[in-house]
Amino acid sequence: IVWNAGVLLFLLMIITSFIGYVLPWGQMSFWAATVITNLLSAIPYIGDDIVKWVWGGFSVSNATLNRFYSLHYLLPFILIALAIAHIIALHEDGSNNPIGVRSDIDKVPFHHYYTVKDLFGVIILLIGLCVLA
Repeated sequence: IVWNAGVLLFLLMIITSFIGYVLPWGQMSFWAATVITNLLSAIPYIGDDIVKWVWGGFSVSNATLNRFYSLHYLLPFILIALAIAHIIALHEDGSNNPIGVRSDIDKVPFHHYYTVKDLFGVIILLIGLCVLA
């Protein structure tokens, strides 16, 4: 589930970026929307229906732009929720754990070790900046 959520995050980020590219609605954006949405028609049996649904009609028009504005607003919230689910699943299963073997032996607790280490680094940085000032 971790890998699938990661791939879904990647695809949704690409879709969000593409929709953001289309929003200025210039010539390049219009033709990008036409070409990329027409790629969906390659899906067997349902591709043409998906294209008409995305377009909101029989060609790229203002209805398409309205749909893209709505999706461009909604997708980041979906991405945040999916990213949280991905991180929770990653902490449950662990990174790169295809066979499910627990490897807690070599782990260092994050809070005490890295918090103190980062705090020490920040203090050294602040002392260095105070010396330079």
